[in-house]
Formats: sequence, C-alpha cells, structure tokens
Amino acid sequence: MAVDTRAAAALAIAGVLEGGSLNQLLPAALASVSERDRGLLQQLCYGTLRYYPRLRPQLGLLLSKPLKNRDRDIEALLLLGLYQLEETRIPDHAAVAATVAATRALHKVWAKGLCNAVLRSYQREREKLDRKLSPAAIAAHPAWLFSALQQDWPARADAIMAANNEQPPMVLRVNRRQGSRDAYLEALAAAGIPASAGKLASDAVYLQQSVDVSALPGFADGRVSVQDEAAQLAAHLLQPRAGERVLDACAAPGGKACHLLELEPGIALTAMDVDASRLDRVRDNLQRLSLQADVVQGNAAAPPATLLAGSFDRILVDAPCSATGVIRRHPDIKLLRRTEDIAALGKQQLWILQGLWPLLRPGGTLLYVTCSVLEAENSAVLERFLATTGDAALLSVPLPGEQRSCGVQLLPQSGGPDGLFFSLLQRRP
Repeated sequence: MAVDTRAAAALAIAGVLEGGSLNQLLPAALASVSERDRGLLQQLCYGTLRYYPRLRPQLGLLLSKPLKNRDRDIEALLLLGLYQLEETRIPDHAAVAATVAATRALHKVWAKGLCNAVLRSYQREREKLDRKLSPAAIAAHPAWLFSALQQDWPARADAIMAANNEQPPMVLRVNRRQGSRDAYLEALAAAGIPASAGKLASDAVYLQQSVDVSALPGFADGRVSVQDEAAQLAAHLLQPRAGERVLDACAAPGGKACHLLELEPGIALTAMDVDASRLDRVRDNLQRLSLQADVVQGNAAAPPATLLAGSFDRILVDAPCSATGVIRRHPDIKLLRRTEDIAALGKQQLWILQGLWPLLRPGGTLLYVTCSVLEAENSAVLERFLATTGDAALLSVPLPGEQRSCGVQLLPQSGGPDGLFFSLLQRRP
C-alpha cells in the first residue's frame, strides 16, 4: 500500500537532518509512494532542502519551543509545509490541509494542531518573519558558505547563490560513436522531447524539461548519457590520443571515463576509485556504452603498486570536494557540509596530486577538476602543489570562464552549466 506522499518526504528529509545523504534516502522514499506522486515527492525533498537555511530560522521563530529529537519527522514535515507555501504553486489551503493530514500517516496525530497553527501563523506573519532573517538566511545559504562566497566572489556571489537555488537543467551527452548531436536532436524532436544544443561542449544537449531516461531514444543502447555540460568539458580538455595510456584516478560513477573512450576509443584507460561499491556503477556505465577499461580499486593519494611510475600519458583527477558548484543538484550539501570540511578537503586534494604525480610520464598532462567554487579547494591547492613540485608546469586552460591564478572557474549558471574548476599541468621532461 502506498504511503502518504508528504509523510514519505518528511521521513527522507528527517534522515538528511540526522546526517544522511538524500541520494541514499530518496530511492526508498520514491518506492514507497504511488508512481503518479513520485514527482511531487522529489520536488518536496529537493525544494525543502534547497531552501532549508531560510526555512529553518523561520520555523524557529514560529515555534514556542524547539521540537524534541525524536520528532525530527514533524520538524521535517513543518519545513516542507513552509516550502510549499513559500515556493510552490500548490494552493495554500491544499498545502496546509495535506501537510496537516500527513501527521496521521506519521502516527503522530498529536502534531495535527501544531502543524495547522504553525502554517496558519506563517501565512499571516510571512513579511514580519522575513524582516528578522539574516542576509545568509534570506539567500537560503548556510552562514559559512554565504561568507566564503562573498570573500571569493564579491561581485558574483549573489548570482552564484541565485543559481544554486534553482532547479538544474537536465543535460545529455551524445555518444559520437553512435551518431552526431544534430542527429540526436532530430530523434528527440521526433519523440516529442524539446531540446537544444549546448554552447560549450560539442556533445551537450539541454532538455527543456527533465524526463525519465527510459523515454530517451537509444538510452539503453548507449546512444546518450546524462552528464552536465561543464563535466563534459573535462574529456575535451585532456585531449586523449590513440595509443596513449590514460588514468581516471577518481572515476566513479564513470561519466568522464566513458566520455574519454567515446572521444578516443584507441586509448588504454584505467578507471580507479577508492570506493569498491561505486566501481560497480563504473562497470555498469561501461557495459551500457559497450566500452572497455581496466577498473581498479585504489586510493589516489597512495596508488596501488600495480600502477607503475611514469606509465601514464594523461591523468584525470576529478578530486573529491565540497561540491559547492553543484548545490542545485545536491541541495543537502547546504546541511551536510561545514566550514571545517574545506580545509580538510584541501589537504586531501593536495595528497591526491602528490600521490598521482609520479605515475605521469615526463611530458605528460594532468587535468585537475573539482565541482567546487571555493578558492581553498582550487587555485590554493594548485599553488601549494606547484611550490613543492619542481617538474610541474602550469598550462593555460582554453575555456571562456573566470580566470584564476591556477586555472579557470566555471560558475553555476541559470539554465546553463554547473560550477566546475579546471587546471592543466604538465610534467616537465
């Protein structure tokens, strides 16, 4: 029997409030509701988390006393109720009634009066509440990230945060081994799926509206993959050539590794990742696209001995990071990341560069990529690496983004690509 949609969403959001990942919690929530309600559930989860830094202070002002930890589900339900009133087209009376009714599905009928009172009060006092919010809360960003963006991007911070709060576009990567982008745009048009070509990546296609991948022509046969346009630029920047040995050092889930092989099937590719379970996704993607690679479990900061020194012509480092450039796709980052994480990630990124550098042959190229917009994870890491690595030379990155001291930053754009940083290094002969 299907679960109440708002109750299911509240349980998933409560899991994130307790430190869980939405990516891990959402599949079970979606499976618990009827198929026709899955779109609404997904909207409630993503939207509530996207605006959590604003909704939570508002809720605090509306509650006479904090809720107990055991009532995290009711807290989540109240937050998604506020989200519906503030950010959706759901009629206010319907949003309030359905949210209040969900208390029964959560087996907490005692909260019915509380939910009704809080949501009704919000309707009456919305403007007064907004005047009490901090600038960070108004921007729907945690205070630490709000300050970091103001520091790193004083003239662009507002635009970055506005893009972070939007629903991201669904972007496809056309497999050029199975046909051109123009041919695939024609196939989409024939299927009644409006789409347009990307402006930065030659294989990118933007859908006017998101669809299930099963509706995409040829998806099961590997004709197309889902990948943001900015992420597609990595394979083009690395420029693999036939006969070369290429290492994708942090490969899971495999999008960039597969794109490298689509661009140049003649390379010998090693796809490595520290997480054995996530390597299964790499294998699945390779199989769907009929591609071949050597899949290896290993820590990029301390690579396995089977990867020999100087044995790779090109290395792609899609480094683990704060993901602050893809918040619109993963809004739970606003809750799960902390300011102290950034320094720790910077150290890890430096260790990864130091661990991989001996594997690159003299004259070889390394591409460093993050999906962060914070300098502490990008140019600052490269500056420390270059200062201690005598045979590392910085190359120019041919992209129309924001030029930084050690690379180019693409910022998240409304209706456009995500926020990624790119830096190219060459090992001097």
